[in-house]
Amino acid sequence: MRIIEGAEAARQTILRRQPASQTELGPAGRARTAEVFGQPLSAVEAVQRIIDDVRTEGDAAVLRYCKAFDGVQYQRLEVPQAQIEASLRLIEPELREALEFAAGRVRRYHEGQLKRTIASYVVDGLGVQVRPIETVGFYAPGTSPVYPSSVLHTVVPAKVAGVENVVLISPADATGAIPPIKLAAAAIAGADRVFAASGAQAVAALAYGTESFPRVDKIVGPGSIFVTLAKRAVFGDVGIDSIYGPTETVVVADETADPALCAVDLIAQAEHDELACPIFITNSRDLAERVSVEVEERLAILPRADVARAAFDNRGGVVVAASIEEAVTLASDFAPEHLCILAKDSKRLAPLAKNAGGLFLGDGSPEAIGDYTGGPSHVMPTGGAARFASPLSVQDFLKFSTVMNLAADGVFDLGPAAAIIARAEGLVGHARAIEERLPK
Repeated sequence: MRIIEGAEAARQTILRRQPASQTELGPAGRARTAEVFGQPLSAVEAVQRIIDDVRTEGDAAVLRYCKAFDGVQYQRLEVPQAQIEASLRLIEPELREALEFAAGRVRRYHEGQLKRTIASYVVDGLGVQVRPIETVGFYAPGTSPVYPSSVLHTVVPAKVAGVENVVLISPADATGAIPPIKLAAAAIAGADRVFAASGAQAVAALAYGTESFPRVDKIVGPGSIFVTLAKRAVFGDVGIDSIYGPTETVVVADETADPALCAVDLIAQAEHDELACPIFITNSRDLAERVSVEVEERLAILPRADVARAAFDNRGGVVVAASIEEAVTLASDFAPEHLCILAKDSKRLAPLAKNAGGLFLGDGSPEAIGDYTGGPSHVMPTGGAARFASPLSVQDFLKFSTVMNLAADGVFDLGPAAAIIARAEGLVGHARAIEERLPK
């Protein structure tokens, strides 16, 4: 792992953010896109072509693009309910129990969250009406890894919020089927319908509906660059939760931290993806070197070592800060998806972290627990979006309508000033709509 000394050098290297709008495809992606469309297209152009075709051709376009990009002939788009229920019997009992345990933790956390969310009210004729979104589509990425945890961490909060129609969509594996473990997670989480499809074509099908897919009101979940660009393109015609990039974790530790724990937390993040972002920030040069050694030793026995090593090479590294307070501040400025603080006084340091999707404090709260059985949804803002965005919550599945139910004579108090402002804006029709209600 490369080690960078000093805050300014770190900001110019490891902690330097690339624009979130960058959407260039790699060599393999460019070649595949050119093959599918018969000409070189940018990612944005390819996604728009797919969306237009799905809107025009419906299921036929979805099936065609799934075959073109996945190399798999999807046998059917909707998964029969009987197959979803049967999946619970196809997985190991121990795994089913673990999924149910995780779902229970996620459910309880978000039930508590719902209780603390604003409820419908009207006071003195003014208030808010709170209602769940009716139909939400969930993109569940992954065939290797499969990520059943993402199904639990997105669908369960929606069901807690009261969403009536949960539509889950997932890529199929090489056999053309969604793996039983993901279907089992869908059953446990409470998904109402499950479809097999992938990429931009899946997003377009959810956004606009086809012969098979219902049109949804909102689309939730992370995915590939094609999924991300498609969500951005359909936003406005349908709601979305956020735009997600590669996963990222910053581990901040002082000289009292266990280098082995620091290393395993970094590796847990790095094994997700070659573009994952595992960063270590400390005030101790000695700890920095020891953690670097631990990472190298543990990568040697990691099944996904090639993926993790690429992540460290591409976006990872170590920063040595002047103090532990500066270390936390640097992490906060980077605004990571996950911020882990392994220090003797992590609770004191936590308020310095103004920007983070999730805070994981102390040795007993590893981010990996948050991915599975912690309770809060593990879908969190990436790419620096933690400066203005929040993790997925029950509020993402609620909509708030203001209510005005004033007494009939309320217009006497509120109307004159409103009419004056309306005329000042040149909106005479507005003024007259008010003045007609005032005494002559």
